[in-house]
Amino acid sequence: MKTILKNYKSIILLLVGIMFGSLVGLLFPDVVQYIKPIGDIFLNLLFVAVIPLLFFAISSAIANIESNGKLGKILGVMTAVFISTIAIAAILTILGLWAFPVTALKDGNAISEAINTNPQDTWGDKLVRFVSVGEFVNLLSRQNILAFVIFSFLIGISVRKSGDVGKPFLNFLIAGNEVMKNLLTLVMKLGPIGLGAYFAYQVQSLGPELFGFYAKPLAFYYIFGTLFFFIVYTTYAFLANGNSGVKDYWRYNITPSLTAVSTCSSLATLPANLLAAKKMGIPNSIASVVVPLGNTLYKNGSSISSILKIYVAFAILDWNFFEPSTMIMAVGITLLVSMVAGGIPNGGFIGEMLMISIYGIPNEAVPAIMIIGALVDPLATILNATGDTVAAMLATKFSGEKFHNDSSDRNLST
Repeated sequence: MKTILKNYKSIILLLVGIMFGSLVGLLFPDVVQYIKPIGDIFLNLLFVAVIPLLFFAISSAIANIESNGKLGKILGVMTAVFISTIAIAAILTILGLWAFPVTALKDGNAISEAINTNPQDTWGDKLVRFVSVGEFVNLLSRQNILAFVIFSFLIGISVRKSGDVGKPFLNFLIAGNEVMKNLLTLVMKLGPIGLGAYFAYQVQSLGPELFGFYAKPLAFYYIFGTLFFFIVYTTYAFLANGNSGVKDYWRYNITPSLTAVSTCSSLATLPANLLAAKKMGIPNSIASVVVPLGNTLYKNGSSISSILKIYVAFAILDWNFFEPSTMIMAVGITLLVSMVAGGIPNGGFIGEMLMISIYGIPNEAVPAIMIIGALVDPLATILNATGDTVAAMLATKFSGEKFHNDSSDRNLST
């Protein structure tokens, strides 16, 4: 019993904090406004810490890869894993909707959220804004996370090309990476209080809406998504490293899952994911590349919700979703939304605007699409965030790398 309490102390405390927060959100909703600032402070600490963590993790990992060929192989395998598994999620969702069709009632009182887009912008303008910034200081904002990831990636390559002259800078990156991991370990000690407070807010704000007009689509998403989470991710972990992979994935995926459901933020879950990846035995050269890039570009939850939103829009308009051309286009849109829009500020809304434009969906279906996107966010975040580590496990398998078995790494406190 003492050993169990020692190994799972942090997880037990997180569960207690979240359960307490849930009860407060359900039974004392008026109190939530007073404790939500505690959750916001914790979340802000994570967001502030995650920017330097991204820089040091990605740059040091790229700079430490032994050869250009190995880096290219890791990126190639990662891309193949991302595309194939997102497509699998989309296809399985289509099959699920075909086997268990759902209907949705149109909410005439729903008000669509305003989207801050400039109609004068060309796609070229949007592309430049998404992958780059005009001032260095703007890179440090999490609103430009995709541009920052690309910059960190290029810094790592530049260090490798600098040879012996760049070794002092490489040592700085390695030391910085270690320091930031320890900082995040300290921040996560505040997790039970911070996540509990934020979860109270989630329950208080989203709970009543879950039983409204969108009950059937939401029931499908949460049932299908939960089955996907346990069955498909278990299958991926088994393919990556057999029974040991399954055991390690679920043993160390608890804290990232709790962080994701409490914060509804993939970015806030990144620190826990990086720690979990190390404990799962994923080589650092892969984990430090695939997990941060996956946080931006790999979204299984968004893939499932994208298909569901298209399906619901078609159901409201009495259109046939199951035409071959419609389904093929839906998978293509889903790949784009999951791998590109995921790294863009308000990327979900941009993805919704993309599907509306391509299919010519009229305005009456727009509120339903947006509301469903908001209400499935808790589970979508879990699928998006925790999929990064299982993708790193698959990348380890197919790149020919070996899972490490260093017990000293695996027994690090969460």
